[in-house]
Amino acid sequence: MLSPAPGTQREIVSLHYGRPGGPKAYIQASLHGDELPGMLVAHHLRRQLDALDAAGQVTGEIVLVPMANPIGLSQFLLHAHLGRFELMSGENFNRHYPDQIEAVAQAVEPQLGQDAAANVAVLRRALKAAVEASHVDTELQSQRRTLLGLSCDADIVLDLHCDAQAVMHLYTETPCWPDCEPLARFLGARLTLLAQDSGDNPFDEACSQVWWKWNRHFAGRFPIPQACLSVTVELRGATDVTHELAAADARRILDFLRWRGLIAGDKPALPEAQGDARPLAGSMPIYAPRPGVLTFLKDVGAEVKAGDVLAEVIDPITAEVCELKSPVDGLFFARDFLRFANAGMRVAKVAGHEAVRTGKLLGA
Repeated sequence: MLSPAPGTQREIVSLHYGRPGGPKAYIQASLHGDELPGMLVAHHLRRQLDALDAAGQVTGEIVLVPMANPIGLSQFLLHAHLGRFELMSGENFNRHYPDQIEAVAQAVEPQLGQDAAANVAVLRRALKAAVEASHVDTELQSQRRTLLGLSCDADIVLDLHCDAQAVMHLYTETPCWPDCEPLARFLGARLTLLAQDSGDNPFDEACSQVWWKWNRHFAGRFPIPQACLSVTVELRGATDVTHELAAADARRILDFLRWRGLIAGDKPALPEAQGDARPLAGSMPIYAPRPGVLTFLKDVGAEVKAGDVLAEVIDPITAEVCELKSPVDGLFFARDFLRFANAGMRVAKVAGHEAVRTGKLLGA
């Protein structure tokens, strides 16, 4: 990575299993540096992948980045860990990944034909070369380039995150849903939120959207499949950092990779679905209109109706109670862990079944 100052140098460590040339999976943990469940899952993945690789059981290529954000991991202020935004620029570490789509399309068009697999190989090589050759000016930009360089040619990309307090849930692009649905089953996800280009180019979409955008660019002249399943995996809440959960999540990820053929062994049975897919545009943020002590009346995982009271904000001076109600029928899937709300603070999310919002769909 680009050094931000003399005497200072950060690095990203990637662990490589199997061999290049076949199907590839890329898994990274804690792109938001203060979201730690993914790091513990990566610890358990590493142990199991070490053993599987030593036994010759990794039949594809698997790349594991056990800590994807050394910048954010090191940011503390008054003992508080600030790993979501870079303090230099104020930018979210999971936004603004560079776009090489048009440049690559123009460069490789003479090499494309009617063989879809050959087209995928040509586009992957060109994309990886373009990412690795791209110019960067800052340490943050060089971190993004490094992560994209490791992941942009993968068939499967899993970006391990967490919410504040939440059920297991996923984010992916709508064209990825057919390939994501088995992953949701293996992980026991209660919810998968779907969008096509949610805004601000987060990491997962930077890996997956190249394919549907190339398909649109070439307008049927060349077969371009959706060659990358890229998913943000929200591993419940920020304090759900236990060996029991992490070991189970790692085992389920490996079961999915075995099901996809990257690990040898009998193909596991597909588990029963624990949830469903809903539009990200139907995920409704709940805001506190005034400040006060925040107390929740519903737990995450509850199915709620429009008008149900999810929480109260209590003014400690006036004793006024402000009820926060669900705007839609849906799954109450995430809430904040802070218990004092500022005016205008987003404190929870409910996933409805119908698309309601427009514009940029992700939070800050």
